[in-house]
Amino acid sequence: MSLTNTPLANRIHIAFFGKRNAGKSTLVNAVTNQEISVVSDVKGTTTDPVYKSMELLPLGPVAIIDTPGYDDEGELGALRVNKTKQVLNKTDIAVLVVDATEDLTKYEENMINLFKDKNINYLIAYNKCDLLNKIPDSNEKNIYVSADKKINIDLLKEKIGSLAPKDSDTIRIAGDFIKNDDVVILVTPIDEAAPKGRMILPQQQTIRDALDSNAICITVQETELEKTLKMLNCKPKLVITDSQVFGKVSKIVPDDILLTSFSILVARTKGLLESAVKGASYIDKLKDNDTVLISEGCTHHRQCNDIGTVKLPKLIEIRCGKKINFEFSSGTQFPEELSKYALVIHCGGCMLNEREIKYRVKCANDQNIPITNYGTAIAYMNNILKRSLEILPEYQKLLV
Repeated sequence: MSLTNTPLANRIHIAFFGKRNAGKSTLVNAVTNQEISVVSDVKGTTTDPVYKSMELLPLGPVAIIDTPGYDDEGELGALRVNKTKQVLNKTDIAVLVVDATEDLTKYEENMINLFKDKNINYLIAYNKCDLLNKIPDSNEKNIYVSADKKINIDLLKEKIGSLAPKDSDTIRIAGDFIKNDDVVILVTPIDEAAPKGRMILPQQQTIRDALDSNAICITVQETELEKTLKMLNCKPKLVITDSQVFGKVSKIVPDDILLTSFSILVARTKGLLESAVKGASYIDKLKDNDTVLISEGCTHHRQCNDIGTVKLPKLIEIRCGKKINFEFSSGTQFPEELSKYALVIHCGGCMLNEREIKYRVKCANDQNIPITNYGTAIAYMNNILKRSLEILPEYQKLLV
């Protein structure tokens, strides 16, 4: 996959934080060598987080985020500060921009504590160092720069690069259990919810991951699956299906062929699967008038038979035989307070980065609210979750 086409969720998220007029936007423009943020002497010029997907050497594909000032004031200012806090939940590397001519204030100290609390790798960039009589030496956590005079910008990039997560920490979607010449069948329904002329991101990523393992990858609709299995001269190693046709596919695929879903595999890469497996059984514990939160990471246009707002609620009410209240969230709008919910059901998270998914899981776990995801919940309600986890025995052991 080209670096320029790397999905936002797979990019390292580098966010610039600081007080108003500390020079965040000017520094972002200097680091990216592009005018991606509006620069002004007026405090609070940046009113919403500004995102820019780009390639930044030596890191590769990244998402640069310029945030509103953390010291913004008033009613609107409080809303902007809240948006800045939301950015923290997806930040892999934080750059705290400080005016080098001023002392650290409570705002910067609060931000540093937040970085530490959320285990975010961070760096303090003392901007406007050209206004100092002498530029101090940089160290592991501090660097003196001038966005206006382009002083130490390359060194700042190198320091940011040193804080990046290592590739060895990345879990592949399927590449760690399929190998050279394995036959893998991907079941991808084409219905009214399918995007025109393309495949959804988890399908694209799984195909690429299988090809990177030199596996033989066959993609079919569920209507062609039975015919495809009969045509093959050898037994496939694995069938991976879209969750919406999990039940139908499980009846077609023989028990001696491994079966799982895109949603389950993507949830594993995001750090969601362990909690999802443990949380699925709570569907059977729901009571009348319980409230369930169904949360999606993207903000796509919902179809009349949307899986999150239509299909899942129907499946849940049929399964538990109770009258359930459903609430929905999408995109970045994930509530921090979850006590009103009996269960959270999240999408696979393909459009969110790993850090944000783990933040959401932690919110639920810290408040003792069970959380699962679409694929795991659908497999559970079709009584095939155990089978769906055969390929991942360490997660299968979590089933009660």
